[in-house]
Amino acid sequence: MFSEKITLAVTGASGSGYFLSLLQALVDNNCQIYLLLSDAAKIVLKTEVNEDWPTEIEILNLFLQKRFNSKEKQIIALGSKDWFSPVASGSSAPKKMVICPCSCGTFASIAQGLSNNLIERAADVIFKERGLLIITPRETPFSTLHLRNMLTLSELGVTVMPLAPGFYHQPQSIADLQDFMVARLLDHLKIEHKISKRWCE
Repeated sequence: MFSEKITLAVTGASGSGYFLSLLQALVDNNCQIYLLLSDAAKIVLKTEVNEDWPTEIEILNLFLQKRFNSKEKQIIALGSKDWFSPVASGSSAPKKMVICPCSCGTFASIAQGLSNNLIERAADVIFKERGLLIITPRETPFSTLHLRNMLTLSELGVTVMPLAPGFYHQPQSIADLQDFMVARLLDHLKIEHKISKRWCE
């Protein structure tokens, strides 16, 4: 029914537009998405794009289906302590996970192997199952501690992709800048797309 399964986590870093564009692109490419939202992510959504998402999981899932025009159970939102969800176990979790945007606190916890919430646990599962984990930090400047944590993750095989769009495609809008990064993420997820021009196209 779905082309593949992907875990998409969203934390409290700035950059809600990137997440919204990525989620829509995954839906459009017929992926099934396990969506993990931190409490801070919901606050940032409200602040940056004025979207007030439901807190109750059942209502949230119905809201997401309408908001992104997705199939039934194509987007599955999970609670932060839903330890019985597929993403919490190596026997059933997707092999690919993106954290977009990824706060410095989240990737610090992941680098230390903590599993205090479902986002951290899902990332830990990706590690032990040798899957693909992409984190997209959105912070400036990076402190020495931030850089050390990113180096630790990179050495463990994590793709560290800061949300830093290019300009060679001559963007005309904020959406164009967001799509540039979404295109790069889809490339690394090995999902075909025509969202943004490539170099020299």
